[in-house]
Amino acid sequence: MFKLTEILKATRGKLISATPNALLGDVSIDTRTLKKGGIFLAIKGDRFDGHNFISDAVQRGAGCVIASRFSFLSKSKKTALIKVVDTKKALGGIAACHRSKFDLPLIAVTGSNGKTTVKEMIAWVLSERFCVLKNEGTKNNQIGLPMALLNLNSAHRSAVLEIGTNHFGEVEYLARICRPNIGIITNIGPSHLEHFGSLKGVFREKYALVENLSDPRLVILNRDDAFLKSTLLGKRKQPFTVGFGFDSHSDFQASAVKYTGRGLEFIVNGKEKFFLNTHGRHNIYNVLAAVAVGRILGMPYRDIITRLACFNFPQGRLCLVAYNKVHFLDDSYNSNPLSLKEALRALADLPVRGRKIFVMGDMRELGEHEKDFHYQAAREALAICDTFITVGELSGAAAGAARSSLGRAKDIFCCRNAQEARKVLFKKVRPDSRDIVLVKGSRAMHMEEIFKSR
Repeated sequence: MFKLTEILKATRGKLISATPNALLGDVSIDTRTLKKGGIFLAIKGDRFDGHNFISDAVQRGAGCVIASRFSFLSKSKKTALIKVVDTKKALGGIAACHRSKFDLPLIAVTGSNGKTTVKEMIAWVLSERFCVLKNEGTKNNQIGLPMALLNLNSAHRSAVLEIGTNHFGEVEYLARICRPNIGIITNIGPSHLEHFGSLKGVFREKYALVENLSDPRLVILNRDDAFLKSTLLGKRKQPFTVGFGFDSHSDFQASAVKYTGRGLEFIVNGKEKFFLNTHGRHNIYNVLAAVAVGRILGMPYRDIITRLACFNFPQGRLCLVAYNKVHFLDDSYNSNPLSLKEALRALADLPVRGRKIFVMGDMRELGEHEKDFHYQAAREALAICDTFITVGELSGAAAGAARSSLGRAKDIFCCRNAQEARKVLFKKVRPDSRDIVLVKGSRAMHMEEIFKSR
């Protein structure tokens, strides 16, 4: 419940109708989920504008409507109207107000790759002992994160939130809303370079999480990442580190990695044996971050080991799946040069009786060097794969250049979209149960279409 007075303060809004003493219910940005007495926030999105549904919200019994413009004044004395400059910022203000009412450890995760997996792993581990709040899926932006935070209630004993960004200032803004006590940066890679310009820009944006933590300000960093490792020098308060210890020791260190038919086995800190249901070695970094949080919050290794052994990876993130009697490595959710390199490494390490086939979609938002990134990816793919199918102009151009230089015309197929690639895969390439097919591309390429019925 919210008081109207605290909503006015949190949103910096102007009350234009009703008295300021009312108690209000939950916040909604969709009139279909709005409860009587609740708060309706008119958010303008890419495909909708909540301002068009203000009348509907009043008719449904909204206790309060918050908007940046009103085409009418409500005649209902039970509905307060608050005008604000920016409804997204108003949502963030309400979420920050709500967060301030709870004293509990809040873990925030950012980075170029692995954010969702790390968030899900931490929530899965902690839920063995605690009631945990998390943002569902990838709802990690200026709408998704505040809406998730508003679900925080007295039953929760911890929270873990993923923070996404594709423009400067977003990590700082979201961190100030959720006030995390523990911050994790998974890695720094070439993602959203169209807006960040360079890896230095990516690092600057991600590191804003560390600079906006609340007490006790605990930090967990990937020590094997060159950019993150550089931040450890000269720090009086050293962060917790995770890694393989290639050239220096980490607080949570993996070794003795072994591939099995089911997944990966490895040792943490020289004695704790873990199993993970994945073929992607890079996921060990994600495990180490989850182990670090579990240990910081007092969980014994045995509980963490047991939980992670039965962890199911989010859909589309290097999951081994069967479709049409063919084995796939489904990494279709998204792509950037670093995550693609790791996916190809997983494919290379996987023992296969038949062919290794890669269906690669374009990587988006890479800025002025996008052609170079795709060309490098095509060459790496052809060093590993027997058959290479591309989706999109950038991947196709890169494959064409590689085809000319390597002379493997019969192994390369260039397609305009995922639907065309699906037809090529099943009609021309004709994979069978002995083959393994890796599918990966940016969200905009809709690579999940590969798995839809022909």
